[in-house]
Amino acid sequence: MEDHLDPGTRILVTGGTGFLGGALVRRALKAGLDVAVLSRRPMPSMDPRIRWLAGSMAEMPWAEVERFGPAVVVHAAWLTTPGAYMESPENADWLRWSLGFVSRLPGLGVRRLVALGTCIEYAITGKPLREDSTPLSPASAYARAKAELHRGLAGELSGTGVGVAWARIFYPYGPGEHPARLASALVSKIRAGEVLRLRTPRSTKDYIHVEDVGAALMALVGSRAEGAFNVGTGVGVTIEDFARALAGLAGRPELVETEGAAVGDPLDHVVADASRLRSLGWEPQVALVDGLRGMLESGRK
Repeated sequence: MEDHLDPGTRILVTGGTGFLGGALVRRALKAGLDVAVLSRRPMPSMDPRIRWLAGSMAEMPWAEVERFGPAVVVHAAWLTTPGAYMESPENADWLRWSLGFVSRLPGLGVRRLVALGTCIEYAITGKPLREDSTPLSPASAYARAKAELHRGLAGELSGTGVGVAWARIFYPYGPGEHPARLASALVSKIRAGEVLRLRTPRSTKDYIHVEDVGAALMALVGSRAEGAFNVGTGVGVTIEDFARALAGLAGRPELVETEGAAVGDPLDHVVADASRLRSLGWEPQVALVDGLRGMLESGRK
């Protein structure tokens, strides 16, 4: 894996208290980087080495950011609440705030930006999704705003010396995720002894453990490679197989029910071609069965 960052390199993370941003923060601290996190308030439960910059994307503390002097920025902040974010009008606000934010980075001496996009920017073709050949066709307000931000980065940062990597995240899961996300929701139902009635059991997704996402983002932070990168495993798993694996690990395989499921899913096959990311030396380390077992153990705690 390429690594062009010296220990002590200053990195600013927006969304660093979140599910994915937090995974990157843990990796950056382990690598000896000097980490600042944008947040309305410090979180005492997180690592004491973190520098807290009090503010938000809407109210950026520019004086504090300038004093910190980041060489690298990871922009992970966005609206991501399940059931709300896909068609929320707030996506337009996040796009506006993000474009305003990145436009100021060259003047701060930032030399690298890693920004988080989404796999659903792509047209869903039934084949592995490739950065260089799969067309884009964002169908939700969230995906359209992300795709527009990616396009906007080229205009804002072209010729400034800021290298940009765009991380299209596939389907992350793991301890600490929102309780309404698939794995956590299934774990809760299994623990309650509820039947898992799957509406789209054959829908196939690329599930990637949150720690593998953190490692992938760290690989992009430490690389000079630019452009879009799929952050996925390259392995498709049906929702039925995902649920049966969880239920089996919990000793409750009888809880999974698919009979009568007939709801279509426009995102029926969302699987990455992860070759470009792997070319940086990254490989997923957490097998699905191990990740799901960790979810069950986390739930017990």
